[in-house]
Amino acid sequence: MRSVAGDAVVDIMSSSSSKSKRKAAPAVSALAISDLEFVGCEAVPMTAAEFDAYEGRLEVWDAETETAWVVRDGPDFAHESPAQGLAGLVERIAAVRGSPIRCYGAVGLVVRGEDGRARRVMQADQVVYLQPSHTDLLTARSMVVGKQPLPDVVLEVDNTTDVRRGKLLLYESWGFPELWVEVPEQRTPSRPRGRRSGLTIYRLVAGSYRESPVSGAFPGWRAPAIHTALNEAEPSGWTHVDLERLGRALGEKEGTGPDDDPLLHSLREQSRAEGRSQGLVEGQSQGRAEGRAEAVRAVLQSRGIACSADLLADIPDALSDDVVVAAALACDSERDFRARLRRPPSGSRPVSG
Repeated sequence: MRSVAGDAVVDIMSSSSSKSKRKAAPAVSALAISDLEFVGCEAVPMTAAEFDAYEGRLEVWDAETETAWVVRDGPDFAHESPAQGLAGLVERIAAVRGSPIRCYGAVGLVVRGEDGRARRVMQADQVVYLQPSHTDLLTARSMVVGKQPLPDVVLEVDNTTDVRRGKLLLYESWGFPELWVEVPEQRTPSRPRGRRSGLTIYRLVAGSYRESPVSGAFPGWRAPAIHTALNEAEPSGWTHVDLERLGRALGEKEGTGPDDDPLLHSLREQSRAEGRSQGLVEGQSQGRAEGRAEAVRAVLQSRGIACSADLLADIPDALSDDVVVAAALACDSERDFRARLRRPPSGSRPVSG
């Protein structure tokens, strides 16, 4: 069974052979399609063969009735923006945590019957994995729940739709631990007047969803703050505070932090180097050679590189402090440090002492 609209496919099945570190989904409960209502959608006749060839987005497809429910208005900016915004916010949290968190986008969820054929399909708007190394959605053509973990968070965007009488019941019966339902600030003309903007968090407790004011996957992130962050054109100061706090809190559990993120580590090292270089300039009155040697020694020692007492011996005094500090950040030994300064990189400008 191929994925819906080219996205990843998830097979919802029970299994006792899971090797995942996360708890597998329970057996699928038999919810009759007649017990579900898909508000804001149109029912479209669709055989299994037609579904297999379908290239668009849908909410749910059911094999027994050969029916697909497709959002009446179709995807638009107001619907797609929160899902894409969540991916950006999560990326910033992951950088501060110091380890990846991945969003996989609009993922198709497939229920198969005993004969292995697709019985029911539902599509999410966004799924979040706090430990993406525990799943192979990037390499697998399908993901079997029970053999692979469920996402930590699923996001559904309700602008013209309402998941509470349909998809919410399916997520609950399949054991998804946390569902966020976002009603965007930006309205569409066909959105029901009674649908007020905001975000609702549903957390699975003893097999049933309960509304919660705060996320469990992202501890301390409250529903109003998440809603605000998803609807901002640019993250506000308050949102940045939340993202940093969340990243550090999650990092504490893993023993990681910003220096474990390659990009942040590089930027922080550059900032430290610039600060040390500025300190050299400001401390020239105390003796330039001594101040430079002390600063470079601190850089090397912070990187675990041993250095001798005559660290800058035979190094031309005419070399700029920026070049010296850059060599200290790039080298892998004192010998390499000295070699780099004897042959400074092209474009560097030695300055007089």
